Amino acid sequence: MLLSNNLRAYKEQLKQSLVEVLVMLSCAILLVSLGAMFLFVGGQGVRYFLPMSIYQVSTYNPNLPPIVEYRLSHQSAERLAESIEQKISIQYGDRSQQKPQFIVSEASHLYLLETRNGKAYVGEFVKLVSDEESLLDLTELVNVQSLVQTLEVNLKDIQSQKLQALHREIESLTRKQVDKTTPVFKRKLAEFERWQSYANDINDQIQSHRIHLELANNEQLSIAVSDIQSLYQPNQLTWIESTVFMFKKLATFLSDSPKQGATTGGVFPAIFGTLLMVIIMAVLVTPFGAVAAIYLNEYAPKNRITSMIRISVSNMAAVPSVVYGVFGLGFFVYGLGGSLDSLLYSDRLPSPTFGAPGLLWASLTMGILTLPVVIVSTEEGLRRVPKNQRAGALALGATKYETIKSVVLPMASPGILTGVILAIARAAGEVAPLILVGAVKFAPTLPIDGEFPFMHLERQFMHLGVFIYDGAFHNQTESQVSSLMFASCMLLLFIVLLLNISAIILRNSLRKKYERL
Repeated sequence: MLLSNNLRAYKEQLKQSLVEVLVMLSCAILLVSLGAMFLFVGGQGVRYFLPMSIYQVSTYNPNLPPIVEYRLSHQSAERLAESIEQKISIQYGDRSQQKPQFIVSEASHLYLLETRNGKAYVGEFVKLVSDEESLLDLTELVNVQSLVQTLEVNLKDIQSQKLQALHREIESLTRKQVDKTTPVFKRKLAEFERWQSYANDINDQIQSHRIHLELANNEQLSIAVSDIQSLYQPNQLTWIESTVFMFKKLATFLSDSPKQGATTGGVFPAIFGTLLMVIIMAVLVTPFGAVAAIYLNEYAPKNRITSMIRISVSNMAAVPSVVYGVFGLGFFVYGLGGSLDSLLYSDRLPSPTFGAPGLLWASLTMGILTLPVVIVSTEEGLRRVPKNQRAGALALGATKYETIKSVVLPMASPGILTGVILAIARAAGEVAPLILVGAVKFAPTLPIDGEFPFMHLERQFMHLGVFIYDGAFHNQTESQVSSLMFASCMLLLFIVLLLNISAIILRNSLRKKYERL
């Protein structure tokens, strides 16, 4: 009998030990996978901020003149040569006699010119032209850029203070049907033409300051100094200059708009759109989720209907997100949006205002998608409040409403805030429903600007998840674009991680605050 009991206890202990080992192994695998993902995405994303080297690739084909091209790459000359050799081998296969020969060499004397619209040119400096005078010394570029900036400020002042005001006055006279032959109209028109001529002269002065580069195969490039974003020699950067370059590239990444088809530039509109959407979503979903959870836990009777509601809420969390996107497109965009256009914006039809995907409908759709998370987490927080706290408040004469407001909700606030932040984190990473209800690859304007009503909920917006998806799907072979997508992934992971860490910190701080009650 004693042996049987010992054997049974040994089996139970063995089972418990096996379960603990499996749990620890699963946690270790999960941590290693997460660490590997962060290291891979971070390593690939950091490459976007590193300066690339310039290489000259000279290709020699049989019976053809040599072809020279300049390439930007993070790789060394040997690795770049190996990759080119692999591509040529795949292209020509067994035709080794027709295979071209090539030489890869560093080009330290070449400059990389980046324009304001995101284009990049590699070439050899030829001359700097200022007021039709050739300057061979590139050190004069700083002085020329300062002069050009002064001219641009003058031009902007003329356009904003003079030309726009005169244009509005002429439009006002036209709407009042004032004859163009009247002295007032002639005087305004003559003044407008005079300032327009002055602005054209300043613009000609700006365009007269140019820099000339010689690109590959002796191709000449002349570009206005006003269009230059940066001009430097990547191969001659010191480690201090490279570090400064990285921080400048990071600042541009966080503050600039995408350029050249979202292949260069920054992701500020995507960051702004993501944060604005989740803020609107949180404002909309938190009251409804909290009220629903309070009703289910505090007021709803314990019957089959309440059980069915809880089961439905739990099942809503398992519905694929694209289904919510289709629902939002049909119900919010075409249903509510189309009705609003018919009632309030009939003069703009058939062009839709709210009857098209936009920020408001995306926020509402994501609110419905994350509503189960808020309800379940709030209910869990309400259940953790001890019953004696409720009983004590009621015994002191408080009503049920006062008990919930003053006792239950403060103690359940860690669970409520945790649910809201987790819902925000999920909305920040969703893609499929947002493509259908308002998020786009590129939006020309932000949803918030200086025009009344300042926040334009009907506008489409950019979202980090959609930006990453579109860039990864359409630009799979470009190394620079790939680095930009990985940098965006790294930023999105950082935002989600920061939200989850903030949820943990808030939950722990609130628990400490109310644990002695």
